[in-house]
Amino acid sequence: MSKPSPIEFARQVRQEVSKVTWPSRRETGVTTVMVFIMVVVASLFFLVADIGLSKLVEFALGLGA
Repeated sequence: MSKPSPIEFARQVRQEVSKVTWPSRRETGVTTVMVFIMVVVASLFFLVADIGLSKLVEFALGLGA
């Protein structure tokens, strides 16, 4: 398969970009908010899991009084 000329390549790129469905401003905003919410939820989950596991290890090793 031969390589297309730079002009043909640019034409193909422009043709492919025109096929892309770009999200609307509202969709982008909603998705951004959802990502922030999920980050907070995941952070809280790992905070609780970390504290729980550290307490469990302290208890198992007899370091907790």
